[in-house]
Amino acid sequence: MNKINQVFAQRGDKKLLSLYFCAGSPTLDSTANVILTMQRRGIDFIEVGIPFSDPLADGPVIQTAATKALKNGMNLRTLFSQLQSIKEQVQIPLILMGYLNPILHYGIEAFCLSCVEAGVSGMIIPDLPFKDYLEVVKPIADRYDLRVIMLITPETSEERIRFIDENTDGFIYMVSSAAITGAQKSFDEQKQEYFRRINQMQLRNPRMIGFGISNAQTLKAAQDNAAGAIIGSKFVTLLDEASGDADIALDKLFAALEK
Repeated sequence: MNKINQVFAQRGDKKLLSLYFCAGSPTLDSTANVILTMQRRGIDFIEVGIPFSDPLADGPVIQTAATKALKNGMNLRTLFSQLQSIKEQVQIPLILMGYLNPILHYGIEAFCLSCVEAGVSGMIIPDLPFKDYLEVVKPIADRYDLRVIMLITPETSEERIRFIDENTDGFIYMVSSAAITGAQKSFDEQKQEYFRRINQMQLRNPRMIGFGISNAQTLKAAQDNAAGAIIGSKFVTLLDEASGDADIALDKLFAALEK
């Protein structure tokens, strides 16, 4: 069974926590240590960001991290090599998150093969058109038992959400707002209504809520309305401030999530 499905099958009532960081930032060689530290500290999923020069869906924090990673020399081949070196030690699901352009340059088939060889369980490609997903990416990903996670936003129609639910596996990434990534202090009533609306749809796939989670209030709102939460910008900021020391960054993140 794919590790992503396994985590959801075994979670019981546990609320899951997924963290995002950008590979190669703050240092080129920090990726492996960050992953192993997060696993040791009890994180359920890890989203490993593939740095890209034009990350349209990301706010300034992740854009800065991507720029730093590219300057450090991070690319897909280096990333796969780093992941392969720790493959036998990693038990939790790794999900690569990146834009379509670098993956196309690498080659869809080659990318999926490298994912398997590096112990990756799935991918999130925010700018992947759903038609291309169905016709091109899904058949290849299915052959390698990889999960392609699709995003929904408050603007996504019910028809499209149900179509995504029927044609994907693993989980649905539920974006809290139709904005770029970045920490928020709270989720307003409009976002809460969006959460309730999706809950009432009783989708087949579990959902994880991301974008804007940085404190106890936003974490609780996400956990109350989904299988768990995804945190990106807040952790990326703390990791940079800690010069790549994931233990220090996690200590500060856990403290922030209690406030």
